[in-house]
Amino acid sequence: MSHSHPSTDTPTTAATTASALPRGVSRTRPRGLSAEATFIGRSLRHAVRDVESLLMAVALPVMLMLMFTFVFGGALDPDGGYVDYVVPGIILTCAGFGAASTSLSVASDMTSGFVDRLRTMPVRASAVITGHVAASLARNLFATSIVLLVAVAIGFRPSAGVGEWLATVGLVALYILAITYLFAAIGLAAKSPESANGYGFILLFLPYVSSAFVPVETMPRWLEVFADNQPITPIIDALRALLIGTEMGASGYLAVGWCLLILGAAAVWAAVLFRAKAGQR
Repeated sequence: MSHSHPSTDTPTTAATTASALPRGVSRTRPRGLSAEATFIGRSLRHAVRDVESLLMAVALPVMLMLMFTFVFGGALDPDGGYVDYVVPGIILTCAGFGAASTSLSVASDMTSGFVDRLRTMPVRASAVITGHVAASLARNLFATSIVLLVAVAIGFRPSAGVGEWLATVGLVALYILAITYLFAAIGLAAKSPESANGYGFILLFLPYVSSAFVPVETMPRWLEVFADNQPITPIIDALRALLIGTEMGASGYLAVGWCLLILGAAAVWAAVLFRAKAGQR
């Protein structure tokens, strides 16, 4: 899957003008979060222009859901309730597909010279990463809502109340934020956009080795141990409990804990990589 993101637009006219100031004239950084807002807008514009990537981020999970529901669903659940079981896993799969493009975008910015050009501007270059992450969060929440609407159209019947829906949105948003930061760090670590795409693709297989599509008890013992102790399983189990009322158990705490752990580790990794590659600015 290939994505193209232009990296030629300048953050702000004021920043560009500031780069041309004569030596000795002080340059002030944009106040507050204006730099972050600028780069979020830049990344959102790229997302809107890259219609193909957005369509694929929606189409692939929808196709996967249709395949599992109508091709395998009858064998897995002859009573026709498999769609209720599979939707939470599809939601996380959708988030993964959507967040994967972040590694490609970040790698493109790092290798195209865009970040280097920011050295002459009075802006925090690290705001570029913030822009990619925030835009990915918005894009993926939109894609997830489309997938949910399709799921309802083919028979998904959640029993969640208002509180459960709010908790679902919060957990999905936290997961998207965590995995997007992880993909951003992969984009920083990669030597090229192509290698970033390849490394990130490995993470997309984790939902298949979890409780997303079949109960982990049906797996071979060695695989069951892995599936039970990887982060995707408790997140899916928590979403399933919120949406269709299965037993929550410790899944909620584990889901939030895993998301926060991934987010914290990815943010630190990304910060270290960014300083090493782009310098402290």
